[in-house]
Amino acid sequence: MNEHNEDKNVAMNFLAGLGLGALIGAATALLMAPKAGTDTRQDLKSATEDFKNKAGKVVQDLSNSSEELVKKSKEIIESTRDKVQSAVDAGKQAMAHKKSEIEEAEESKED
Repeated sequence: MNEHNEDKNVAMNFLAGLGLGALIGAATALLMAPKAGTDTRQDLKSATEDFKNKAGKVVQDLSNSSEELVKKSKEIIESTRDKVQSAVDAGKQAMAHKKSEIEEAEESKED
């Protein structure tokens, strides 16, 4: 039981030291920062605005690209539909021609 309590105390002391070190480091960083708080806030604001502008440009580019893809897709569908319709028409003509040949052959056999 003593070992368990001793391990627990060691862990608690380590965590306390770690927390204290983090607080001292944060305070030192704030005190030694080369810029004033207002300058840092302005830098953050500028970075945020730049990010918004870049994100807006990416969204606009994606929108333009998607519109272009939709347009090309419609053109391909239209072209394919025309080709299929031409093939169907050619098939109908070939079938009608073959049907008339068969009918003529049957008529000539009957004679």
